[in-house]
Amino acid sequence: MLLYRASLPLSRRTLAYATGVVRRHRQALGSRGRCLPPGMQALMTLVYLRKGETYAELGAGFGVSTATAWRYVNETVDLLAARAPKLGAALARAVKAGLPYLVLDGTLVSIDRVAADRPYYSGKHRRHGMNLQVIAAPDGTLLWVSGPLRGSVHDLTAARIWGVVRALAATGLLVLADKAYQGAGAHILTPYKGRDKPEPQKDANRAHAKLRGPGERANAQLKSWRILRKLRCCPHRAGRLAKAIHTLQLRETAAR
Repeated sequence: MLLYRASLPLSRRTLAYATGVVRRHRQALGSRGRCLPPGMQALMTLVYLRKGETYAELGAGFGVSTATAWRYVNETVDLLAARAPKLGAALARAVKAGLPYLVLDGTLVSIDRVAADRPYYSGKHRRHGMNLQVIAAPDGTLLWVSGPLRGSVHDLTAARIWGVVRALAATGLLVLADKAYQGAGAHILTPYKGRDKPEPQKDANRAHAKLRGPGERANAQLKSWRILRKLRCCPHRAGRLAKAIHTLQLRETAAR
């Protein structure tokens, strides 16, 4: 086994926060005699999320077994995911902040599946995955991320399942979304469909895309954490991983 030094593009503030979460959890359980201290368990989880390393690689790097790496990482991910903003609280903060509008978008987290797993196949993206719904501020700041649904679920259907359409309507805020959300309601503005549109509709679509574009960067922020580029674990872990990343992303933003 060859070892080498590596860096992680995250702040010490984020590591300190994750360490505190692990330490308080251990104190609540009365847990003692673990293989790694809280700080190393938190660091192992950050490496897993940011770099997408396997449990075997993590175990070798941190001097523990693969099973221990799996247990520590999943424990920490669950703790972080539980601290992610809930939909109601996220929208309340958006209203309080006076945001001019919100951006609603769906993203597909690719998974390791075969052609037989048809329910996971997204015809839009032409690959297997899990559907996540994301709400972002106009500047691309991630406000909320949903749990996972199978990739074959349409974005509008997914938004309705999670109660997003109804919750957004209650805020009174304007929402911009792509064509997949047509028919969601008057409060969710989508581009005009069809070919050979009149020039005013083309102008409206260009203005819509210009406003919506920065907000859609929230998906790119999520997938800058390599674990979400292609999952090789249980696909239903996608939501917890995304929520844990959201919690950490908030700390990274605050550290800047």
